[in-house]
Amino acid sequence: MSQGGTTYLPLKVNMAGVIPIIFASSLLLFPVVLAQFAGQGDPDSFLSRLSRFFDPSSAPYLILYALLIVMFTYFYTAVQFNPVEHADNLKKSGGYVPGIRPGQQTALYLNNVLTRITLFGAIFLALVAVVPYIISPALGLGDTILLGGTSMLIVVGVSLDTVRQLESQLMMRNYEGFLKKR
Repeated sequence: MSQGGTTYLPLKVNMAGVIPIIFASSLLLFPVVLAQFAGQGDPDSFLSRLSRFFDPSSAPYLILYALLIVMFTYFYTAVQFNPVEHADNLKKSGGYVPGIRPGQQTALYLNNVLTRITLFGAIFLALVAVVPYIISPALGLGDTILLGGTSMLIVVGVSLDTVRQLESQLMMRNYEGFLKKR
């Protein structure tokens, strides 16, 4: 709330975007790439067993993938959103959260809210990334995923960003008459 009336501090459920999925995929594919560079050779070698463990259709891989996505979602959200900074900005602008003292108490409150919201975003990201690996073999499509959940998130994110940019450009045209010098 601010001096002029009620306002809202928008906190996204999925503040991290697709970055946690990219981090988790990269981390899990690294041992597979190492095993391929070392060559297949002996099927009982450590790298061959490691490569089989990191097969995207195996249950341990999918569980580890989902856990890494959840972990990286919390990590990236913590890097991206600083509750202390937002609480200070609110305090400096005269805003406050009703029932919460400005400053450190507001920062703790924002951190608690963000932690709860991020849980839903992290679970959503994990499901979006893992479900195509489960459904694809069940539908008889094999290991090929033509359009996974991550791809859909990227397409929708880019589309929404493009629409926002177009809207701001159109708004600027409405204000051009006010901005020109006479």
